[in-house]
Formats: sequence, structure tokens, C-alpha cells
Amino acid sequence: MDGDVSGAGAAPARASDAGPLCVAAAMLSHVGCVRSSNEDSVIYSVPADNGPSAAHGALMLVADGMGGHAAGEIASRIAAQSIHHLFYRQVQDVPAALAEGFAAANHAIRERSKSDPECAGMGTTCTAIVLRDGHFWLGHVGDSRAYLVRNGKVFRISEDDSLVAEMVRRGNITEEEAKTFPDRNVILRALGIEDEVKPMIWHEGLPAKVGDVVVLCTDGLSDLVDDNFIRDIAGWLAPYEACQAFIDAALAANASDNVSVGVMAVTRDDDRSRVGRRTSPIESSLPKREPT
Repeated sequence: MDGDVSGAGAAPARASDAGPLCVAAAMLSHVGCVRSSNEDSVIYSVPADNGPSAAHGALMLVADGMGGHAAGEIASRIAAQSIHHLFYRQVQDVPAALAEGFAAANHAIRERSKSDPECAGMGTTCTAIVLRDGHFWLGHVGDSRAYLVRNGKVFRISEDDSLVAEMVRRGNITEEEAKTFPDRNVILRALGIEDEVKPMIWHEGLPAKVGDVVVLCTDGLSDLVDDNFIRDIAGWLAPYEACQAFIDAALAANASDNVSVGVMAVTRDDDRSRVGRRTSPIESSLPKREPT
């Protein structure tokens, strides 16, 4: 398959602000400038307001696989498909649905690793955002990231499960030193590495506001651009155009890793400038690689 995948979807959704709202989303993934294969996977759904999945809400997810041969691609694809399938299988409490999905994905990856020697030791990061009934919910493990752009500011709403991030939190090194630290690619937690995984899952939703934009990305993007760049692009461009701008920026920086990004925007139903092009609700999946 080609290194790029794109999609855009828009559908009305309930949120904390009065009046009809619209959720618009898009995702892109690219193999990058160096690697021959893409081990990232992206998937999202924006159900129609009167569709069978409307009660579940909107889901967006990025996963960055790791492992020899094609194992990383397999791990990230298993994670994306498992979580998406379980989330839309039946309506349940969002934290419970995410916890079930992450656990099932971890188990499926472990079982594949045990049964297929070429997949031994494979794993994947996974970062997912849900918008339901006017609230955002986050599920996360690894060093892919989630950002919230709100009122002209950017908030990193996920914490990296990496060695350098832990060292920064402990005050051993600075954020600037972490960018060039020798072991900056060491991941402390990921799906498929241990028999049990403890993802970070929000047990209380964050109320969504008109104008909010959530950005999910793998480290192929976050390693190359700063938070302010993410704020500026996501804050000004509609989701598909923002995703393309992020990919273009990574490629201009000679991206050595796969690059994947998703953008979800919350807007008034009649604010077409934020929604961008309106299409029928879409589901897209392809194996590629607390604010106030």
C-alpha cells in the first residue's frame, strides 16, 4: 500500500455548550523519508448523529509499532482494530470500554507473539481519544501523544511512558536535554510487552468546548516539531488540511521515522470554516506506523 492514508468525517455531536455542535476529524500517515515500511496504524470513527453508533461517540486512535521484520506493523494493527471493534461492540462506560479494549489488544498481541516466531517481542504504543456526550476521554500507553488546543493555547494531555520523560519528571534532566539524550527511544510501557498492561485512562471526562481541537500523533511528528507549532497548525486549519501540514513539516525535516497524525475539531454545526470539507461519516484504518 502507498505510504499515505487520509480521511475526513463530520457529524453532529452533543457537547457542553448549548446548540448543535459538529465533530470533524481526519488522519494521515506517512512512511517518512528513511524507512521502507510503515509500522504505524491509525483508525477513527465519527458516527452520524442518527446512526447505529451514535451513542458510542467519536473515537480516534494512533499506534506506533515496534519489532523486527513486519512485527511492528502487525502489533499496531492488532491494537487499532481490537480497540475499535470492542469500543463499538456495545455501549458501556467510556473508561470501562477503553480499559477492555487496551487489555484485549495487549492479550491479542501477546498471543500472536507466542505463536509466531517472527513476531516475538513485538509491541506498540497506543493513544486514543473519545468524544461522547460533550466530554473527552483519553486512553494512553507509550510515547505517542495527545494534545488539546483550546483558546489559543496548547496542552499536552498525555504523559510519555519513556525513560527520558520519567527522568524529566524526576528532575534528572531538562526537556531540552531530553531531545538529544542517548536513550530517548527507550519505552517503559507498551501494549504486548508484558502479560498485563496498565494504560493511563481518564476516569472522568473533560468537558468539550466549541473550538477545541485534539491532536494525536506518533513520535515521528512530535520529535520534529514543538508544541507551539502544533497549536498554530491545529488552531488555524481544518482537520484534513492540518494533518497534511503536519506531514509536510515532518517530511521537510527529513523524517527518519514513520509519521502519523490525527486531528479532531469541535465546532458549531453551522461553522463551516472549522469543519472544512463536510463528508459522510467515515471509518479509516490502515497499518502505517489536566487542562482547564
